[in-house]
Amino acid sequence: MDDDEERLTALYDVHAGPIRRYVVHLTGSTSSADDVVQETLLRAWRTPRILEQEVATTRAWMFTVARHLVVDEARSAQRRHERPVAEVPERVTADATDRLFDAILIEDALAVLSDEHRAVIVAGYYGGRGVDEIARELGIPAGTVKSRMHYGLRALRLALQERGVIR
Repeated sequence: MDDDEERLTALYDVHAGPIRRYVVHLTGSTSSADDVVQETLLRAWRTPRILEQEVATTRAWMFTVARHLVVDEARSAQRRHERPVAEVPERVTADATDRLFDAILIEDALAVLSDEHRAVIVAGYYGGRGVDEIARELGIPAGTVKSRMHYGLRALRLALQERGVIR
């Protein structure tokens, strides 16, 4: 027997049993425990600085490695039974019904506002225009646009609340 083989055999003899029991305790399965034990021992054998430490320290490191391997396996796609498919399924598209109802609700709430308030809100929020643009368009001062926007939005919020909108 060469030196590497002896080290690996000694490593197995000292640590395999406790690590296997630990993995079976974590997973409840003896079938995958052997694979985890083998991978854990192999990683320890490939890390000489771990083997040079005390037995208790080495075993603690191996328990940590085994736990990480178990967690990685549990998170893997194969464990979750995910399989690649030839064709990607169709994407679900959002139904426009909610948007339609929201539009009807807002249109109904805008109808109860004064013409002045409705004009600045529609120009600002639906037309995407700024205060100065709205002021030029309507022929009123920018301060008046801001004031109408403020009070118009308050009235709109109240109208929507009266219609059951709580957001």
